[in-house]
Amino acid sequence: MGMAHVALAAVLAMAAAAATVSASPALGIQPLSKIAIHKATVHLDLHRSSAYVRATPALLGNQDEDTVWVTVKYGWDNPTPDDWIAVFSPADFISGTCPNPERYPAEPLLCTAPIKYQYANYSANYLKGGKGSIRLQLINQRADFSFALFTGGLENPKLVSVSKKAVFKNPKAPVFPRLAQGKTHDEMTVTWTSGYDVGEAYPFVEWGMVGAAGARTPAGTLTFNRGSMCGEPARTVGWREPGFIHTAFMRNLWPNKEYFYKIGHELSDGTVVWAKPYTFRAPPTPGQNSLQRIIVFGDMGKAERDGSNEFANYQPGSLNTTDRLIEDLDNYDIVFHIGDMPYANGYLSQWDQFTAQVAPISAKKPYMVASGNHERDWPNTGGFFDVEDSGGECGVPAETMYYYPAENRANFWYKVDYGMFRFCVADSEHDWREGTPQYKFIEECLSTVDRKHQPWLIFTAHRVLGYSSNSWYADQGSFEEPEGRESLQKLWQKYRVDIAYFGHVHNYERTCPLYQSQCVNNEKSHYSGTMNGTIFVVAGGGGSHLSEYTTAIPKWSIFRDHDYGFTKLTAFNHSSLLFEYMKSSDGKVYDSFTIHRDYRDVLSCVHDSCFPTTLAS
Repeated sequence: MGMAHVALAAVLAMAAAAATVSASPALGIQPLSKIAIHKATVHLDLHRSSAYVRATPALLGNQDEDTVWVTVKYGWDNPTPDDWIAVFSPADFISGTCPNPERYPAEPLLCTAPIKYQYANYSANYLKGGKGSIRLQLINQRADFSFALFTGGLENPKLVSVSKKAVFKNPKAPVFPRLAQGKTHDEMTVTWTSGYDVGEAYPFVEWGMVGAAGARTPAGTLTFNRGSMCGEPARTVGWREPGFIHTAFMRNLWPNKEYFYKIGHELSDGTVVWAKPYTFRAPPTPGQNSLQRIIVFGDMGKAERDGSNEFANYQPGSLNTTDRLIEDLDNYDIVFHIGDMPYANGYLSQWDQFTAQVAPISAKKPYMVASGNHERDWPNTGGFFDVEDSGGECGVPAETMYYYPAENRANFWYKVDYGMFRFCVADSEHDWREGTPQYKFIEECLSTVDRKHQPWLIFTAHRVLGYSSNSWYADQGSFEEPEGRESLQKLWQKYRVDIAYFGHVHNYERTCPLYQSQCVNNEKSHYSGTMNGTIFVVAGGGGSHLSEYTTAIPKWSIFRDHDYGFTKLTAFNHSSLLFEYMKSSDGKVYDSFTIHRDYRDVLSCVHDSCFPTTLAS
């Protein structure tokens, strides 16, 4: 979840204080927001002879790579611990065409934040000899790059040197495919990003069953502009052109068959710019009796493998979670990331970097997403929470960069039928209470599943609409979001939801089967027969800074882990389900339970879930 993202004006006014307090991971400060870019002054002429920055290679992606390492060498005659190296993209960041320049009329502003930064003394001998060298990882982000040396710290930056430009061989190349299941079980979608508008090149996917001939399917194209953002920094220093986002639909898939696909763009001369080829396995039909394995977690964020941006203070578990899932690709079938994805918080460059981080997963497995507060929330924009956690994004990047099978992409709720599972994905950033459109969707999703064929019914949302012993919920006395479960618990009970998943709280917790705050079963790990309550799971330890529990453990809390991790559901058949919680540090199982039951156990009468009967024979 993190702290609500304060308005950029307030951040800038308190830059020094923010830089000091943000050393605490618990505060959740987006690292790029620590840079008071509006205060930056340019001193290139003054230090031209004494300062330098050089980056090699200058031409990136010679072998069509979308991710490369660059060596940056730098130095000057007056090194200090406050010096830092910034990466800017596009490379021209001193053009003077900043939005809203009247805010700071007396200063020569830089108009954009860097996409990443690192302190110059990350290189061991910098302070001693005034020379340093670091390696930075870059991804293809549709523009050139430059590297800049600043002094004066993050709160009073002075630009003393800029490198020559570096650029990818093809900056517009299609990159970072994201699979998602479509609105039906026999449909897979693939979404990707490029620098090609439809007037310049036609996007498509070439795909087919492995071993058979392929066919081409055209893709639709979306983008958004600065005016689509609702506030700053997304509208100001955090803005970066998102490129073009393309989505193609691969339909009439055969269940469980393996397919290949390759995204491409046909240029006006008939040549094609291709991305890498990938394969995926088609989803099972609803009710299909086969092994089905599902990953669920939230709040992963993104991190930098080169150590830049000080993300170790913000999302320290992100890479561990990503790496465990990459290592284990062959042992699960679909992923649900239930909100708070990159924590870009209005710095749009971070969305590209997140799609790059998870691409080894999302290119091969359906990557289903939900909306979190850091994607959606901004005052007076139609959301349920009037806070500034999205940094002015108000949902636009999340709703555009990823496909999900919602009827209205602005309403982030949808259902997924995956074999013996039904997932009802709710949007905790819009009103879920009785009488709302979302409440109607939730009841329809829960009530229309055929439990004899799809016995495993799962509810997910980002914020905790169920139960959590997180410290701030305990301070409120509710152990939930305000009005979280009051409207929904009767639906969970009536339609016999097996597990309700939440993120937002950055830790792991599992409850007993619950109804109305009461454990309805004394068992802790092996459930069988009639399930007369719902098990609630907080799986928000995907990577962002950890949240604290209350010291008093509620009776309904069975297992808590103050660490980073993710969960896995394995359906062996219509009667047997295994739940596992794994730590991201080692991928080992630290909590688990099983459910064994028959169809009659789902139909059995339990409290507030009894079908009406008649005395007639």
